Amino acid sequence: MATMTEHLPATAAVAEAAPLLAFVSAGGVLLGHGQAAALPRGPAATLGARVGDFFRAAGPEAVLAGALPFAREAADYLVQPRRISRALPAAPAWAPARWRLTHEPDAAGYAATVQRALDLMARPGAEPLTKIVLSRSLVARAERPIDLGALLPRLAADPAVTAFILPLPDAGGAPRVLAGATPELLLSKQGRQIRSHPLAGSARRQEDATADANAAAALARSDKDRREHAIVADFILDTLAPFCRRLSAPHGTTLFKTRSMWHLGTAIEGELKDEGISSAELAALLHPTPAVCGLPRERAARLIGEIEPHDRGFYAGAVGWCDGRGDGAWHVSIRCAEIAGEQARLYAGAGIVPGSDPWAEAAETGAKYAALLAALGIEMEEKRP
Repeated sequence: MATMTEHLPATAAVAEAAPLLAFVSAGGVLLGHGQAAALPRGPAATLGARVGDFFRAAGPEAVLAGALPFAREAADYLVQPRRISRALPAAPAWAPARWRLTHEPDAAGYAATVQRALDLMARPGAEPLTKIVLSRSLVARAERPIDLGALLPRLAADPAVTAFILPLPDAGGAPRVLAGATPELLLSKQGRQIRSHPLAGSARRQEDATADANAAAALARSDKDRREHAIVADFILDTLAPFCRRLSAPHGTTLFKTRSMWHLGTAIEGELKDEGISSAELAALLHPTPAVCGLPRERAARLIGEIEPHDRGFYAGAVGWCDGRGDGAWHVSIRCAEIAGEQARLYAGAGIVPGSDPWAEAAETGAKYAALLAALGIEMEEKRP
């Protein structure tokens, strides 16, 4: 996210304690204060046109930031902050709390869902399904409202991620936000230059250095994980290619690590034919990638709606910002939670391909809760019965 602050309007160095929205990474800080306007809401297919209309009126210095939902037909939520700042305020002290956790479903229920998907993949004569990503949810309830000002720096403690807190549409009750620490860059754009860094194929980090190195090596040589990753990287390359005069993955597939997970990643770089296309429009074309949905995308999305017991909402969509020049950065909204008052609903998913082990996938989703659980101060370990 090194281009996060490029072209953004200069502002005072001191930020308010409670910004409307925030993005924080090793590459920079973007805090939005107050709301000047909102983008008319709509589905992914119309985002490019709506963003273009907005900036023709708002001008090149304006910034839109927000979230795209997982379902392409569902309405997005992007707002224009009144003011942008680039300095984090002093964080209030984190106060530990008592939590009550509810799995939806638990590891056994999730493993059963994975097996159902594998059975569908193997069914003779069925419409082909190369990959499907299945998620589960964990509801954490605290004894008091969650302090978002104290949570943000805890989310940003890992330099490999982009921490974010974004407002969500009013649903009645306490105001909602989407908060997370995503490691996955969907797309960034600066002028004609674009980047994407898809991640697919994962393994849990280990405390012991030797065990951690072994986990990384096992992931690197895993046929199942490399197949899963190739599906995602090829989809992104194929989707972006018509818009680019140059597009490549110069370093191939490599290992990428966060504090809690190893991933297979492919850094993709390109040069656009038309500098005028916005980062928001390109992000809407890409999302949801097979890293969070599956392939074919339409069938996988339909089955996810039938199989999963919860509505994903803005989980596994995209979060990011775009300015009036079309520059911006968008990230896959994973390692995240929907927070309202004292409740946080966490989400985690795993890619299912032929050969997946249902219990191994359940363990992977449990590991992916770790970043949010640590930020919230929750200790949890699921065990296979």
